[in-house]
Amino acid sequence: MIGSNVYNYINVLNKAAGASYLRNEVLSNNLANVDTPNFKRSDISFENYLKQELVSGFGNMDQKIAAVDLSNLNATVYVDQSTLSYRLDGNNVDIDMEEANLAENQIRYYTLLDSMTQEFSRIKMVLNRN
Repeated sequence: MIGSNVYNYINVLNKAAGASYLRNEVLSNNLANVDTPNFKRSDISFENYLKQELVSGFGNMDQKIAAVDLSNLNATVYVDQSTLSYRLDGNNVDIDMEEANLAENQIRYYTLLDSMTQEFSRIKMVLNRN
């Protein structure tokens, strides 16, 4: 993490990108275990933590982002619908849904990286003007 208020937005984007990277690993693991009897799919929770941090803030979005406590923005892995099975072998992985989730997550990840790159470019442009 970069320890300046100037970089709050980048720090939040970095946490979101880390959560997206972790979700990619979890979804890939689900796909790898699509034929494993009694395997239960996993996913991560991050967006709810970010939403809670932003809702608890005050003012405009910049002020809310500045008030985000980064220590509260940690992705957690959980087992999704562990009592549900789509098949007789007890596995609850739906390969079509997992592939769709993986594609959506990859787009999100690259969008977050692009946003960080653009933010650093803006900072660099301001620093080069002086």
